[in-house]
Amino acid sequence: MRFLLDQNLSPLLVDLLGHRGHDVVHVRDLGLHKADDSELVTLAVAEDRIIVSADTDFGDLLASSNASRPSVLLLRRQDRRRAAEVAAMILLNLDSVAEDLATGAIVVLDQRRIRIRRLPIRSEGPTE
Repeated sequence: MRFLLDQNLSPLLVDLLGHRGHDVVHVRDLGLHKADDSELVTLAVAEDRIIVSADTDFGDLLASSNASRPSVLLLRRQDRRRAAEVAAMILLNLDSVAEDLATGAIVVLDQRRIRIRRLPIRSEGPTE
């Protein structure tokens, strides 16, 4: 898989996931550590990458734009974990969510569960 790691994740994940055959870049390595989320979404779409982040704003951005890409792998409650533990959690669960990520989804991983929200996220508006 092709991943774009957000600023809030350790750059060590590049090597940890890369050694397992994934194409991984970190926003710092691209000089985008101060880029706003919409710029990262645009880049991820252009390069067919999955955004990996701990930032819930990506879900809000994709919902408000009704976008079907890029997929987002959202890591929750990982702030006290070492990069190796985070990488292990991603790799352990990746096979079970690979199809969702390939077709467009927000996948939320935490230590206890996986939640999947397919894209685009359509708001339930009033009906006539």
